[in-house]
Amino acid sequence: MPAEPPVFEPPESFNLADYLLDARIREGHGDRVALRLAERHVRYREVQVLANRFARLLQERGVRREERVMVALPDRPEFVGALFGILKLGAVVVMVNPQLGPEEIAALYRYTGARLAIVDAAERAKFEQAGQPPGGFLTVGQATGAEDAFETLEQSLAQNFETTETHRDDPAMWLFSGGTTGRPKAVVQTHRSFANTTELYAKSALGYHQDDVTISVPKLYFGYATGSNLFFPFSVGASAVLFEEHPTPEVMFEQIARHRPTILINVPKLVGRMVSHPTAAEQDLSSLRFATSAGEALPVPLYHRWKETFGVELLDGLGTAEMWHIFVSNLPGAVRPGTLGQVIPGFELDVRDDAGNPVPDGEVGRMWVRGDSRAICYWQNMPKTLEALRGEWFVGGDLIRRDADGYVTYCGRSDDVMKVGGKWLVPQEVESCLLEHPAVKECAVIGAEDAEGFTKPYAFVLATDSTKDLETELKDFALERLQAYKHPRRVILLDDFPRTHLGKIDRGKLKGMV
Repeated sequence: MPAEPPVFEPPESFNLADYLLDARIREGHGDRVALRLAERHVRYREVQVLANRFARLLQERGVRREERVMVALPDRPEFVGALFGILKLGAVVVMVNPQLGPEEIAALYRYTGARLAIVDAAERAKFEQAGQPPGGFLTVGQATGAEDAFETLEQSLAQNFETTETHRDDPAMWLFSGGTTGRPKAVVQTHRSFANTTELYAKSALGYHQDDVTISVPKLYFGYATGSNLFFPFSVGASAVLFEEHPTPEVMFEQIARHRPTILINVPKLVGRMVSHPTAAEQDLSSLRFATSAGEALPVPLYHRWKETFGVELLDGLGTAEMWHIFVSNLPGAVRPGTLGQVIPGFELDVRDDAGNPVPDGEVGRMWVRGDSRAICYWQNMPKTLEALRGEWFVGGDLIRRDADGYVTYCGRSDDVMKVGGKWLVPQEVESCLLEHPAVKECAVIGAEDAEGFTKPYAFVLATDSTKDLETELKDFALERLQAYKHPRRVILLDDFPRTHLGKIDRGKLKGMV
């Protein structure tokens, strides 16, 4: 682990846009490349002008300090300008997936109370169908003739805007808790939170520096990508690659070949698809210092396939919306496959039982974590706030085990772990086993009651080979490698998984398919 970092204590008057963007201009980095696109580069001074114009326009449209503004844009410079413009105004950013359907958008209008929505011209019809926020829309993109087209309105706006003085503990952004079931909950995060993790994880633990070039599989509206592919590089004057295409293996290989990034932000699903691609052995990923993985547990076989195929270190880690980003991680030179790594210095991690008592090393318990990145609350959900945010600590549903060396192993969610025949079963153990079979691309194991009312494990699999004997073959494969009670009673082959708003496998829907 890196040396204990210096305590980061921002001044009371602190605005995230000033910390990440304005400060780079003051430092003389205005001409450094901030964003790398296929057809052009955007420099820090250009991003600042874009953010200033968004702030001015939002101010003219009546947006006030601490009001929410919805951002539903693809990964392009205007997303970055809108986000920093909202923060400069002292308003609050609510990032949403621009691909959501009208019903989901309408629910978010009601829940967030957003004053105004900044939307992509190509998706605007859906947002109009869902209704209209009180302040209406700002449209970005091919919107010739539209009265609220940002590209037309910005031409008359001054390039400067004095960033609003906000308190370090004022709300800055809402993040949506990415559980595997149920309606997402909005987590209210502060200006301090984002800066704290940037200092501890990005700068101190991972060593981001100004010559880094980052690229991300997840899009910017995911908190994981907002940090790793925007806030972290901007904090050191580095640059981020942006592209709007869906991140298929082909797209990622092409983008890496074009931009030669040094840091890749990845997720297990794309890790698997990249190593399984027919041209994987031909790809040159040597520009990468490392890649990160988060969002879901990284199976050990997948880690080894990645390392053997590309020769690039892959750092698995765990973060939550409630703590904003990653606080426990493997680090370069200290990777232990199958674990999440160790707690990032500056955060504190405990493993406790249901009564809140510490459990010994080697035993499974609930994760408790504290640090200066903890959220304020869940919006309009006091029972959940009181349950999860206990004093300085965040207490989630994640189950972990810590060894004597401080390495943490993820053991699933408390609502995913099942008792089979009186014995506890962690789904990730069965999933890792099945992923060792060459026909398995992706899998998920859930517990469901059989005809007699007993809980049994069931496996759902995306396979390269869907022959009729594969179910029997996979059950026998698991029986040979695991204790008998752990083998899946059925293996159900799917063309694709149902997924949550954040792209995770929706295990609740899988239970309804048994």
